[in-house]
Amino acid sequence: MMLHALRLILSIAAVSIAGLAAASIAGNPVRGQQLFNRCSGCHSVQGDNKSGPPLNGVVGREAAVVEGYRYSPALMNAGLTWTEDALDTYLAGPTKAVRGTRMTVSVSREQDRADIIAYLKSLGGQ
Repeated sequence: MMLHALRLILSIAAVSIAGLAAASIAGNPVRGQQLFNRCSGCHSVQGDNKSGPPLNGVVGREAAVVEGYRYSPALMNAGLTWTEDALDTYLAGPTKAVRGTRMTVSVSREQDRADIIAYLKSLGGQ
């Protein structure tokens, strides 16, 4: 009985700590928009292709489907859907996430990635 109560308390504590960790990396779309300025040299949110595809509506979209953009074969065959988790992994290390991708710029800070993703999410998508 005592062991069961201790396990319950530890489980509740673990969930609470996990919740605090998740709360600390909640994205701020306003800051994300500011951070996106460094992405805007290659990516648009207006729907036009640059050296990278447009990112409006990217959250929830399948990878490599924007018409008129020439994707790398690696990204075309990756079978990705741009969920928040997939975007986070990709932004943390594009060439690690999809070997052979053309994107080589990474976003090392977890909070920066969360903010950029929150901004992209605010632009719509699925």
